[in-house]
Amino acid sequence: MDESPETRRSLIVKLRDPEDSRAWHEFVTLYEPLVLRLARRKGLQDADARDVCQEVFRAVAGSVGRWDPARGSFRGWLATIARNLLLNFLSRGRGQPRGTGATSLIERLEAHPADDPSATALFEREYRRRLFRWAADEVRSESTPAAWRAFEQAAIEGRNPADVAAELGTSVGAVYVARSRILAKIRRKIQDQAHEPDPESL
Repeated sequence: MDESPETRRSLIVKLRDPEDSRAWHEFVTLYEPLVLRLARRKGLQDADARDVCQEVFRAVAGSVGRWDPARGSFRGWLATIARNLLLNFLSRGRGQPRGTGATSLIERLEAHPADDPSATALFEREYRRRLFRWAADEVRSESTPAAWRAFEQAAIEGRNPADVAAELGTSVGAVYVARSRILAKIRRKIQDQAHEPDPESL
């Protein structure tokens, strides 16, 4: 999984509607683990990390309509907001009020801070992992239990296909076929996630 596909444009457009619970559920499922991991890596306890995460999603909800693809990727924009909110959280005193989502605050959050290559690399790495897990979960529900077990043991656990076949009571060829087909389906799911139709066509 060397490529890091962009968030579907159709999902980004749907996020502009705060009532679209399906789009927001998909977005949170994909990005919450990334933001939490970034916050925890900076030393935040779980409760504080979740507070930062909520602030990030509140900021996105308030400004997603202004995201401009000409200024960079959606994920880069989101990473900037997450880093800035995390820096704000770490630097503010306990008595200071939290952000309200007002336009001036959103503009400050979107401003680019000093680059943090390690945070950006972590965000990208976690995104790829999360996207793979999401696609694998989708494909698992469409696969037979036997095919999934063969794939999981041969492709994810890295076991020898002959050993997997012997353990599962199937042929080595069946293990190779399951591994190949399921991996192809996962890649297709990821490519579908990356497909960004023109918003005008939605």
